[in-house]
Amino acid sequence: MHHHFRQGSLQDLHQIKNVAIAAWTPYQNILAPEHWTSLNNLLNKDQTYIDLLNQSHCLVCETASQEVVGMAFLVPQGNPTAIYESHWSYIRFVSVKPEFGGQGIGRQLTERCIEHARKNKETIVALHTSEIMVKARKLYENLGFKIHRAIPPSLGKRYWVYILEL
Repeated sequence: MHHHFRQGSLQDLHQIKNVAIAAWTPYQNILAPEHWTSLNNLLNKDQTYIDLLNQSHCLVCETASQEVVGMAFLVPQGNPTAIYESHWSYIRFVSVKPEFGGQGIGRQLTERCIEHARKNKETIVALHTSEIMVKARKLYENLGFKIHRAIPPSLGKRYWVYILEL
């Protein structure tokens, strides 16, 4: 299967949103109904992706027929949040359509975000993930990310901030 990686843009909004919905819907069964409702509302809002597209470097993975099947966002330093420090860059929303899982797309998206951060002279790449993201946590740990600290639970699950020093 031939996949192509490129920078994503606002033109990809509809496809990016479809990837997120497809990638996160399987967690509906693991989350309490009220937590699924709030996650699902976030996934279905165009603004969720518009905000990320405006502040980050978006990477998409597409098939030969130009179907976007994976995505990730690298937010540069200078965009602090409640969990990310201002001198950190951070990766958000690494997502792959389930039917394309197990092909290394998530790993390649994450590696390309790290490469982009290095190129931009970032010193730290952070991300956050939860106890339900078992495969993702293993991938991040294999790429050298270390747990920095636990953060308050979200959606009824435990979460951690991971960092990678470049």
